[in-house]
Amino acid sequence: MTMGTHFPDKLYYKIGEAAQIADVRTSVLRFWETEFEFLRPLKSPTGQRLYTKQDVELILEIKHLLYVEKFTLEGVRKRFSPRGKLLVEPALQECSVTDHLGLLREIRGELQALRGQL
Repeated sequence: MTMGTHFPDKLYYKIGEAAQIADVRTSVLRFWETEFEFLRPLKSPTGQRLYTKQDVELILEIKHLLYVEKFTLEGVRKRFSPRGKLLVEPALQECSVTDHLGLLREIRGELQALRGQL
């Protein structure tokens, strides 16, 4: 879990409970279910969504990626396997420390040029 959020240890959480833990609306959770194939809560015989602890942790990770790290929906999809396992970003695996330092120097130069224009 990314944000260190603590929540009651239960077998299942109803959609309202999961939404409250993640501090999002229930409509957001329903939308995310349509966007992310790995977020599929169980449903009770009456159709009530039942999220597991792992589902709630996924929700928190999705929220973090979207709201804090500013990923797009497609970017979040690429970060997870179809079963909901967080993947290591392939681009970061292929880059060396030297590549990262060069990129940081380039960004710094662009920022300094922008500051000079202000």
